[in-house]
Amino acid sequence: MPAAAQSKPDQAPAPAVRRLRSQDLFQHLRELEIDHEGRIYRLRLTQLNKLILTA
Repeated sequence: MPAAAQSKPDQAPAPAVRRLRSQDLFQHLRELEIDHEGRIYRLRLTQLNKLILTA
């Protein structure tokens, strides 16, 4: 069996989704804008530390 086809039981597969920390996104701000295909979305951090995404 080729080495690329072998899986090691002690090695976790690479994650299928990229994970970002909210602290890294906001950088001490409370709101940021996301441009998605020309439409602007706002991601806000509330007083209760929840996230709200609006168009």
